[in-house]
Amino acid sequence: LDGRVVQYLLKDPIGDGGQWDMFVALIEKYGVVPKEAYPETYHTSNSGQMDGLVTSRLREYAKILRNEHAQGKCASVLRAHKQHMLEEVHRIMAISLGHPPEKLTWAFYDKDKKFHEFKDITPQQFYKDHVKQDCTNTVSLINDPRNDFMKKYTVDMLGNVVGAEKVHYINLPVEDIKRYAAAAIKAGKPVWFGCDVGKCHSRNKGMMDPELIDYQTAFNISAGTTKAERLQYGESLMTHAMVLTGVHVDGDQVVRWRIENSWGKDYGNSGYLTMTDKWFDEFVYQIVLEKDDLPEKVLAVLDQDAVVLPPWDPMGALAK
Repeated sequence: LDGRVVQYLLKDPIGDGGQWDMFVALIEKYGVVPKEAYPETYHTSNSGQMDGLVTSRLREYAKILRNEHAQGKCASVLRAHKQHMLEEVHRIMAISLGHPPEKLTWAFYDKDKKFHEFKDITPQQFYKDHVKQDCTNTVSLINDPRNDFMKKYTVDMLGNVVGAEKVHYINLPVEDIKRYAAAAIKAGKPVWFGCDVGKCHSRNKGMMDPELIDYQTAFNISAGTTKAERLQYGESLMTHAMVLTGVHVDGDQVVRWRIENSWGKDYGNSGYLTMTDKWFDEFVYQIVLEKDDLPEKVLAVLDQDAVVLPPWDPMGALAK
């Protein structure tokens, strides 16, 4: 019970976060619907109490299953109890969030004022026929200077859908990641990215810059750790995902990036942020691009056997 893996799982068994590949797994299995077909509830924007309740139940389930196993109960008995536990979690989620629609009717006027109506379509049909975006044609790139570049990585026990593809990353130098991200933006594509959002960040000014606060003048101190060392010593990890929507280039040099966040229009500059290129170097860890935006030598890394990182590795922290 006091082993590191079990304690890690009990500490935070469920969260609101998620990796990009976990998002892909969800929509590939369940599809999507227009927001009008599955509106917000109180708990979709205020999920703390719901998460706390599910967390408490999961810890109690762990206690029950471990005790019954110690008493010699057979696997079929434990699995029957597990099924009941999953049904209870499903009930909590459905009451809090509402049950996702199994079918919907979608009616709208297009930009030419022509009326359209699609009746009794499933979320999977809506995703396939109307979204027309193949999210499986994407690749997660990370910048993790602790580990070898041009290697494929995964995080043990990281995932959300049984039978789905594992979460995979290709580790690259930050200069390569920035170059590929800038090219995608110039081609008119937004770029999903994961970062340590709390570092050197001003909500009011909408700025992210390592030189935002002058600690040297105020306290006569300066940072003495590298990006790799901050990961190793728990000083930094991925905490939030946003979208890169613009890049400012002066000659051949990237100066800053434009970010769209999800914290409302009262945050930053009407919901947007400015990130300096130096902040990107230090605190951006992951981007997602379409395979068409990457050279063959990078895509070839996907054919490698993945190096498995431990469950608590900071490369999996977005799932919190």
